[in-house]
Amino acid sequence: MAKILIAPSKYVQGSGEMRRLGTYASAYGKKALVLITASGFKRIGETVEEGFKDTGVEPVYDYFNGECSKTEISRLTKIMEEKQCDMVIGIGGGKILDTAKATAYYREVPVLICPTIASTDAPCSALSVIYTDDGVFEEYLFLKANPNLVLMDTEIITKSPVRLTIAGMGDALATYFEARACQRKGAVTCAGGLGTNAAMALAELCYNTLMEEGLKAKIALEAGACTPAVEKVIEANTLLSGIGFESCGLAGAHAIHNGLTVLPECHHMYHGEKVAFGTLVQLILENVPEEELDEVVSFCTELGLPVTLKELGVEKVTDEKVMAVAKAACAENDTLHNMPFEVTPESVAAAIKAADAYGRYYQGEE
Repeated sequence: MAKILIAPSKYVQGSGEMRRLGTYASAYGKKALVLITASGFKRIGETVEEGFKDTGVEPVYDYFNGECSKTEISRLTKIMEEKQCDMVIGIGGGKILDTAKATAYYREVPVLICPTIASTDAPCSALSVIYTDDGVFEEYLFLKANPNLVLMDTEIITKSPVRLTIAGMGDALATYFEARACQRKGAVTCAGGLGTNAAMALAELCYNTLMEEGLKAKIALEAGACTPAVEKVIEANTLLSGIGFESCGLAGAHAIHNGLTVLPECHHMYHGEKVAFGTLVQLILENVPEEELDEVVSFCTELGLPVTLKELGVEKVTDEKVMAVAKAACAENDTLHNMPFEVTPESVAAAIKAADAYGRYYQGEE
């Protein structure tokens, strides 16, 4: 089987880069559908508008309806046709960005992705998650290509809630360990082939960056400061983790995240927060050396990422709840089967219990 690496055509990161959005967009067309929320436009609309001045690119603004659904995508494709837009620009969080990517896919035009937060590794990917109008997961839409441009304005991201960037670190934390598992298994990645050495190196760099810069970045963000550590973490959360997960593959951590969605108590937690706990479960499953496990638990604890079920919102842990999570994580088509050994609901349930106990032990609880 071939080795495959996929990535966005261009990645731009820096303070104030949103003010150059029109200059970047001019390489792709003349008229852009700009998808943003009403609150987002109120917050940064002036900056976005400034970015289009004297660039020859005409923005057509439209407010996102709140859900990446077929109805919303259809509405936007019609607007593009009516207004004769030749590109899509998504500005905001995950669902806006996925909607922008899907709309561009159906219109067969370039797409520019401008995250205002660094909470997941999805912006760089050739994937949109489609929901019903009521917010229920419907399907994954695999796209023909990654975004033409991903633009990260660190000035804007630094002003977002700190918890979102920390959640992004939780998501990125899993990248190397899942990549390593897929490499050992010889598993097919999200890119449709085996992982490359280049992608594996980026996944490992992602982990090392988090270990070296994560706590410094958290402290700086809490002070409202964009430091070199913050810049490095934003890149790790978005680009390194984005290429790493897509071109190396997903394994146990994200499957555990998916399993946790069956518990209503966990619904208020961010994606990356659940992935962080899933990473701990995966490492328990692999029976990694204690030093590696300690490094991950220490990192999560220092940042405030959950290492126990209680921190995820599960006040009363029962065998039934744990097994429900384990069974969901072991679903036939989920990525837990990319682990380089056989997994069963029973072995996963044991690892969940052990991870929870290890987290409590580390925190000095009984």
